[in-house]
This record gives sequence, C-alpha cells and structure tokens, in this order.
Amino acid sequence: MEDQRGHEVAPDPVRFAVLGPVRVWRAGTELHLARPQERALLALLLVRAGQPVSVNEIVDVLWGGRPPDTAVNVVHRHVGALRRLLEPGLPTRATGRWLLRDAGGYRLVADSDSLDLLRFRALRVEARRAASDGAPARSVDLLTEALSLWQGPTAHGIPVEARAHAAFVSLEGERLATVKEAADVALRANVPDVVLPRLREAAADSPLDEPLMARLILALSATGRRSEALSAYLTVSNRLADALGIDPGPELRDAHQAVLRDAPSTATGPAADASEARTAQSSAASDLVGPRAASLPVPAQLPLDLPTFTGRRAELAEVLAPLSSEGRSAETVVISAIGGMAGIGKTTLAVHWAHRVADRYPDGQLYVNLRGFDPSGAVMRPDEAVRGFLDTLGVPPERVPHGLDAQAALYRSMLAGRRFLVLLDNARDSDHVRPLLPGTPGCLTIVTSRNQLSGLVAAHGAQSLTLRPLGTDEGRELLTRRLGAERVSAEREAAAEITALCAGLPLALACVAARAATHPHFSLSAVAAELREAHGSLDAFIQADTSADVGAVFSWSSRALSPAAARLFRLLGLHPGPDVTAPAAAALAGLAVREARLLLTELSRVHLINEHAPGRYAFHDLLRAYAAELAHTQHSEAECRAAVNQLFKHYLYTAHAAGRLIAPYVDTMPLPPLPEGTLPEPLADDESALTWLTAEYAVLLAVIDAATSSGSDRLVCLLVSSLERFFDRQGLWHDWAAAQRTALDAALRLSDPVVEAHGLLGLARVAGRLGLREEAGAHLDRVLELFTELGDDVGRAYVHLSLGWEAERHGDLPGALRHDQLALGLFRATGRQAAQATALNAVGWDHATLGDHPQALSHCLEALTIQRDLGDHIGQAATWDSIAYAHHNLGDHPQALTSYRNALTIFRDLGVPSEEAGTLVRIGDTHRAAGDHEAARAAWRSALTLFTELAHPDAERVRARLDELGKPLGDA
Repeated sequence: MEDQRGHEVAPDPVRFAVLGPVRVWRAGTELHLARPQERALLALLLVRAGQPVSVNEIVDVLWGGRPPDTAVNVVHRHVGALRRLLEPGLPTRATGRWLLRDAGGYRLVADSDSLDLLRFRALRVEARRAASDGAPARSVDLLTEALSLWQGPTAHGIPVEARAHAAFVSLEGERLATVKEAADVALRANVPDVVLPRLREAAADSPLDEPLMARLILALSATGRRSEALSAYLTVSNRLADALGIDPGPELRDAHQAVLRDAPSTATGPAADASEARTAQSSAASDLVGPRAASLPVPAQLPLDLPTFTGRRAELAEVLAPLSSEGRSAETVVISAIGGMAGIGKTTLAVHWAHRVADRYPDGQLYVNLRGFDPSGAVMRPDEAVRGFLDTLGVPPERVPHGLDAQAALYRSMLAGRRFLVLLDNARDSDHVRPLLPGTPGCLTIVTSRNQLSGLVAAHGAQSLTLRPLGTDEGRELLTRRLGAERVSAEREAAAEITALCAGLPLALACVAARAATHPHFSLSAVAAELREAHGSLDAFIQADTSADVGAVFSWSSRALSPAAARLFRLLGLHPGPDVTAPAAAALAGLAVREARLLLTELSRVHLINEHAPGRYAFHDLLRAYAAELAHTQHSEAECRAAVNQLFKHYLYTAHAAGRLIAPYVDTMPLPPLPEGTLPEPLADDESALTWLTAEYAVLLAVIDAATSSGSDRLVCLLVSSLERFFDRQGLWHDWAAAQRTALDAALRLSDPVVEAHGLLGLARVAGRLGLREEAGAHLDRVLELFTELGDDVGRAYVHLSLGWEAERHGDLPGALRHDQLALGLFRATGRQAAQATALNAVGWDHATLGDHPQALSHCLEALTIQRDLGDHIGQAATWDSIAYAHHNLGDHPQALTSYRNALTIFRDLGVPSEEAGTLVRIGDTHRAAGDHEAARAAWRSALTLFTELAHPDAERVRARLDELGKPLGDA
C-alpha cells in the first residue's frame, strides 16, 4: 500500500500470543478465531515462527493419523482465511505480508515485538549474557520477565490431540528449563524469593522431575521455609517410590542434605561453574547465525517415545548411572554406544532413554537416522547429517563451509558451551559418527549400531552396551502390554513359547502381537502352533547364536495379508527408501493409487510397515530386507527390474513436471515421451510442486544413488537436471554438488557429449554458488568447448550467461557485459524468447553498473515486454528491479520507486523473501537519495526483518544503513 506521497505504507501492526491461549490482535483490536482448526493451524505456525512448516506437519496436527482425502485443500483454505483475517481486503490468491509460502509449506513472519514466544526467547538469551557479564540480579529480572509472559499451557484452547504434537510439547520443556535456569541464577544472586512462585507452579505440573524438585527444596530453605523444604523432600520421595519404584537421585539427596546442614542454598561447585561457562559460550554460538538465533525454536527432534515400551530395566539403569554421578554430565562429553542385532530394540531403548533425560539438556535434542544398514544401500553420509544439524541450528546455506572437516568444526562450535542431547541412530561404524560427536562438556551423545563401535570406546571413552534378546519374563511383559494381562496370564506357557519362537526380538514379538490383537478369539497356543509351522529366511541379518528363524515370524505375519497386500509388501522391499507414498507404491506395483493406499493401510495394521507421517510409510530395515528377499525369490529378476524402472520413471517424470512448474522458463534436458504405464503425480501449480519436491527430497536423493548402482545412468542425468532449480532455489548447494558429480560420472560412462556438457554446466553453476571460483571457471571453459564442438548455440549462450555472472561477482564488470552480450546474440539467433529476455535484463544490469543508464533502460524495457507476453512473473520482477536501479541513478526517484514497487509486489506474491528484502533495501536507498529519511528507515526496517528471519548476511549491511541515519536501531 502507498500513501498520497507514494510512500510504502506498513500494514496494520499485528501481535500474536501462544504462551497460553492462542490470540491475535490487529491494530490493537483482538481478532476472533472462529474455527478450531484455524486456531490450531495458527498455533503451529506461531511455535515455528520464522521457519517453514510443511503441509505434512500441518495435516498431522489437524487430523493426526486419519486425514481426509481433501486434507491438503482444506489446509490451503484455512491459510487463505487466516491471511484475510490478518489483512482484510487481501485478494483471494494473494500471498500477503504475514503468512508466506516457503519450502513447500508456510512461514509466519513475526519478531520479538509481535510474538510473545520470540520475546520470551530473546529475554532468555539476554539473561544468559547478563549472567556471563557478572550481573546475576539483572539475569534474574530478565528470566522472571520471560516467565511472566506465560499465561497458561502452550496453545491453550486448541484440541488436546493437537497439543500432543511435539512442537507444543517441546515448548513446555523450554518453559521448564527456564524455570530451572532462573532458580539457579536466583540462588547464586541470593534472591530465591523472586522465583519461588514459578518454582511452585512448575513443581505442581511436574511433581516427579527430580532436578526441579531439588531446586524448589533449596529455594524454600533459602527463604527460611526449612520445614516446608523437608516436607517437600519427603513428598517427592514417596511419589517416586509409589509411581516409579525408585529412590531419590543424587541431586535430590544433595538438596536434602544441604537443608539438614542449613548450608547456604546457592548453586555452587562444578555444575554451577559449567552452567556459567555454558551461558557465556552460548552467546558466542548464537552470534554465528546472527540475530535469528534468538527466534529459533529449541530443537526437539526425538521420535515419539513408544507408549508400549516395557522391560529393559537393567539396561536403563546401566545407561542412566553415569549421568547420576555428581557433576559428570556437566563436566564431560558423555557418549553411549548401544549395539545389538537387527530388531533387538536399540532405537526403541535409545529413544525412551533420551525422553527420560531430555529435560537435562535445555538447549535441545538432535536426532538423525544414519541408515547405516539400509538394505537399499542408501546410507546417509556424515556430511549430509552435519548439514542437516547445521540447518536445524539456524546456519543459513551460504554460511555452511565447503568440506566435511570444516562443516563438522562449525557444528562443534555451534554446540560449544551448550547442553544438547544428540541421538545418532543406526550408525554403520565409528567413522560414520565421529564428525557428528559434540566436542563440548555438558552434551550427551547416544549412538545405536549393529556393530560394537569399539573405536568409540577406545578413542572417545564411550560407554558400551550390547542388547540381548528379551527373556521369557520380559517377552511376556511385552505381550501383556499389547494383548492384556488376562489373555496372557491364561496361557503363560504359550506366551513363553511365542517369545522363544521370536528369538526374544521385540520387533518380531510386536508383529505377532499385532496379528493376535486383531484376532482376539485366537488362543495364544494356536498362534504358537502356527509360528512353529511357518518358515522364512533372513540369514544375512540373523546371527549364528539366534535360536530361532525370525524370518518365520515375518512369514507367519504375512499369511494374514490379502494376496494383493502380500505382493505389494514384497515389491516395497525394492524401494530405495527412506519412505514411500501411495502414488509411488502404485507406480512400483502397477496399481491404481486408491488401491495402493488401501493396501498400505492393510500392511500398517499388522505392523509390517509404519505410517510415520501422514501418507508416508516406512519399513524397519529388517523387514525391508525380508521383503526384498521375498521379492527376489517369488518374482523373476525381469519382473523386479521392471517394477523398479517404473518407480524410477514415476519419480523422474514427476520431478521434471515439478521443476517446470517452479521455474517454467528455465531450460533443462528434455525427457523422452511419457512411457506407457508411467503415472507421474498430478501437480496443479508451483505451490503443489514445491510441496511435493520438499516432501520427496530424501527419496529423490536415494533414487539417484539407487539408479546409479543399477546402471540407469541416463535416468540419473535426467533426474539431476530436473532437480537443478529446486536445489538452487532452496539453497541446497552441497547436496546439489554431490548429485551433480554423480550425474557427470554417469554422463561420462554413457560417452554422450550432450549429457556430459549439461552435467558440466550444472556443476559449474553450483561451484559458483559455493564460491569455488577456480573450479567453476575450469568447468565453464570445458563446457564451452563441448557445446562449440556440438554446434549447440543455446548451450553456448547459457555458458556465457554463467560466465557473465561469475565475472560480475568478482568485479570484472566489462567482462560480465561482454559475456552477457554474447549470450544475448546467441539467444536471439536461436529464438529462445524467455532466455533472450533473461539475457537482455543481464545486459541492462551490466550497463547500469557501468554507468550507462539509458542503455540499461533500453535493454530492460525490451526484456520486460517479452516477459509480459510470456507471463514470466519472476523474470518481470527481476527486470523491474533493474529498471528501477537505472532510474535511481538517473536521479528520477519517483519513477525508480514505482518500478521498485512493481518488483516488490511480484516478489511478495511469489513468496521469494530474499529478493523482496533486496528490493526493499534499494527502495530505502532511493528514499534516502530523495531526502525522505523516514520512508527510507521504514523500508530498511522491513528489509532487516526479512534478512534477520533468513539469517542472511546482508542484514548487517542494512543495519549499517540504519545507523547512518543517526537514530538508534533497537531490536529488529
């Protein structure tokens, strides 16, 4: 919007609350959220403020595991309704200012002035800095202010089922960690009475939290309430005994002894020293990602703790013991390696343990499945895992260094002085996890693997635990939890036999229990008899000391399936993973999507696959191996190969269509005509295309690897080419580089110079993005030779555009103009209109940077005419920005502002916040040049908000501009 003077007018201020009831105000007036699902959607966007929230996650929150077929469309309608609530009069398909499309999902724009959660986190960061600066009283005030923002449970008022989602549960953990932190600082500052009310509230909500109760006891004693402190100790001791069957731990006992001795109730000693060090170092870690660090949610990546977890008491006691040693967890890096055969329950135990101790690690929990023994061979590389963690910790792609060593060093720096729990699941060996180990005291790392990881034990002092099969009693307990005590107690001998036939493996027992639960009239004796008669084979996974053939259990479970479901189960073993959707399963098995969805539900009911996210199904790798083995024994190799080829083509043709939707005027290698029987997923628009690419990203990388292993070299090259614009748009440059090298190797094996040239050009582009100037230049020189030899003028033109981009980036402005003019001539000669317009804009921009603004306008206006005719919206936005820059330098500030606003409107509509921010910066420059400092300040502040949310390095450049105007900046 603009005022009468043509100035950019900020939208009505909006304020949100999620620390308690979900509320929203516009221009000071509270708005009514009529529909429960809209309230729940807004709550999820608020707790993830500044971060893209996938449509899958939204569906999971709104419907749990039972979404309707129309779920995605309903989500889009709710988003539209929220946009119009926040911005009345917003056109139906307009993006708006506050709720943006991003990464295949949606992102809500907020800062610490507009959202209580971000204000809470900013105060907590400020409090830690105050404590590290030796101002504990100031720190207590800030933490108390932060806690006062909570007006009830997180997102109070949304459905209970939605509030059980990890996004909301983790916030309650954040609140609890802050109460404990406030208590520690208040005890050191001798002002325990300030935090006592908050401690009482938290203790009432979490009466079995021993660290919390210890702080309450110390605070009561320090405020002269010694008898109440002793009474609190007795109460929690009795509760622990009654509820958990355990005695108080060391922290509670130490607090009790301190009260008995009337010792000073201040947090001192090694744990306190470690806490102070963490406070100081966490500020430095936050500085690595800029101001965005304070607004990031605390990572809470642990998978769901299994509600039916049972047994493993001795193992739990063993792994918990080192953490109970006084000061141990604060002073050392604790690494625990859990080993054991497939299906033994390593991940289940690790996740359960991690949830038990998660509150001791207030800075967050990181989780990754390294897929070390994935039957498809799609092992996650350490650099992939490190980059995933860096992204979670808020490091933007452009700040991720090149190479594993540098990335691992940055990761360790981000964790330095902080308390994180890191769960590295399914590692192949010690080398697989070494780059992922924190290097700081106070962190806990849990590693699971089928191997013993003796290297971690020897080199890093890891605690080693090898799981054994469940005994008779533990097996019976597992069956009891799933089938009921009455049924199991009535047939104790049959339950013992079932445990023995399952070799004590929890996975096998869970499969048996699932079938028995669906047939309550079956006796357990009959179940055991059927198991004895079953047969199967998993020799590669079952160790020599296993007393039973666990393949027999899976064979018996699969007997309960319909023939169609059994066939799909077998063929799913050929999928490269890590998960599969109904359309992909349909392509693999040659089914209709509706039929595939029904069969996946059938498989899920008997625990042969797991619907870990709405519409996405995954195998345990033991079951995947069993399914693959069945596929190769019950189907011919030709049939297996044909099914996999159909699957690969499904992904290829869908990815190509998605790439064309998100970048319709960018050339990629053309595909052959759609083969008969290949059914790509229907994608309606660029939004659905981006959603699909984001959801399938890990699968697409696995398909590239699997296709490479199977010799499908041409498909690899075509798939990587189809994904280039997605890689680039999302900033996934390291993954792009790895995929592009794989594609180039495939092209060389094909001995196809056309494919080789396209592979080299893609590799040159990504090398440029990563700042590898020499590598980019060498590739571009070689690919120019190839396209020249091939007589491919379009290819030559694209190479010159890339050479022009590289030249401008490194300050060679005349060289940039020369290359872009060569590209323009070639595109004109070949009749490529969209590419011609891109080159015209590039030439116009080059003229502008060299000071020839009339020439710049001539070229850019010609480009704009072509782009309008084609409907190339993103191209128009870029060209309007160039036109505005030329008008600005000609001194025609009103025309410059009009052109910049044209660009700004398109960037906002398309949801491209980085380009929007850049245009806002230049709008501010023009206002300042025109003498309107207030308008400049408003534009720059808007740009700074966007750059801060993106953790973009240009944020500092905008801050410098604001400082030059002479007014203190304050918080952005």
